[in-house]
Amino acid sequence: MNKFRIEITKGEGIRYISHLDYAALIERAICRSGLPAAYSEGFNPHMKIAFASALAVGVTSDAEYMDIELAKPVCQPEFFDRLKENLPEGAKLLKAKQFEEKHKALMAEVDLAGYEIKVPLHGALVEALKAVKKYNDEAEVFYKRVTPKKMREIEVKQYMKSDIQLQGNDDMLILHMQVTITSSGSIKPGEILELLKDSFGMPIEPMEALINRQTLSGRGKPLIDLV
Repeated sequence: MNKFRIEITKGEGIRYISHLDYAALIERAICRSGLPAAYSEGFNPHMKIAFASALAVGVTSDAEYMDIELAKPVCQPEFFDRLKENLPEGAKLLKAKQFEEKHKALMAEVDLAGYEIKVPLHGALVEALKAVKKYNDEAEVFYKRVTPKKMREIEVKQYMKSDIQLQGNDDMLILHMQVTITSSGSIKPGEILELLKDSFGMPIEPMEALINRQTLSGRGKPLIDLV
């Protein structure tokens, strides 16, 4: 058993690094730890590490998951201690679990993400409550995702596990949402905030939001429990 699935954070100190930079951060920590990482073959070998679901820049996470393959066996306590000691601030190793070589790919297992979003309120709380209620009551909601190459209209509600939950006061809103992740795609929390502002009149500025992914699961379980 030379594979480990780990549960790890992306904290406030590294909120604004990209997914690629976060991946490089983990790889450097593995190298510093002296763990015998396995590499692909060929002209440009890569460390054998797989991620569950990429985070957008500016989003933190309480529990990210990745599978790491080693070139030779290492016991779980040694793996955990050596990796934990070499991670930078903001990346805290929570769990590490060994599993059999043959297993479903990590990206194929994840199907749900839970988010908490804190965003300043620029208006009356009752306006925010009305905006969320109107959004929740809609059977279909469409978002126009614009990229440098194309524009695509996405029906958002197909990716919402349940209604958005809202609480807050005259200064700050806290929203909770459950977003499904499918083979055909998903929707980003920041895009939902844009919709709430532009289409439903919520008095917020989405760029001011602090988004935290609290959970990442598959078949109703944390991904660490699927191995």
